[in-house]
Amino acid sequence: MKDRQDGLVSVVIPCYNAGPYIVDCLNSLQAQSYEKMEVILVNDASTDQTQNIVEKWIEESNPTFPIIVCNLPKNTGFAGALTIGYFMSSGEYIAVNDADDISHPFRFEKQVDFLEKNQEYDLIGTNYQVFTDINLKENGQTANWLVYGDDIRKIYAEGGHCICHGTILFRGKVFDMLGGPTRRILGAEDYEFIVKFLNANLMVENLNEVLYYYRQHDQQRSKTFYGGDNIG
Repeated sequence: MKDRQDGLVSVVIPCYNAGPYIVDCLNSLQAQSYEKMEVILVNDASTDQTQNIVEKWIEESNPTFPIIVCNLPKNTGFAGALTIGYFMSSGEYIAVNDADDISHPFRFEKQVDFLEKNQEYDLIGTNYQVFTDINLKENGQTANWLVYGDDIRKIYAEGGHCICHGTILFRGKVFDMLGGPTRRILGAEDYEFIVKFLNANLMVENLNEVLYYYRQHDQQRSKTFYGGDNIG
């Protein structure tokens, strides 16, 4: 087992051609109330200006947290980029933040607080809102497909999905035991990752509070697999 730092949240950002959005993502992490964190940005061989934009942001913003930028020479795909980030993490907790999305300032504070107070749980997601304009993110549509408590296991047992992957925070020791998301099921990596927890008899939960803002845009990955109406 890896020697993980107590209380540290390792935020993993899988990033591919997120140049127009990555600054908003990083700014939201800079604004977090939870201070003990590191950011691991895995730039999955982007062909836009993502690398330059990230480097400029680091230089100008002087982030309060250590940020590790891994610029991959070859595109590995969503699951590959995530797993690389997980391997590089040092935290007791690992969180996901998609490169085009935004975290609420109290997101990590409230998720860590939940896991600290509920030791029987190993993964916690949150509710979220969908937005298309950064100026209107707090007025976006709140997701209505998430479930809570015992209903989560029932939904996944039926082949359904009820946790927004971008919102998850989980114990790093679970990754050390179970590994990362599959690369065998393109488009369903997030579903399979949650099922790994459930199949190992680990407990997962959602917070009902909106602590994440999910950006809808024409280039987002989910549109490729689920069409324009998906907000998961």
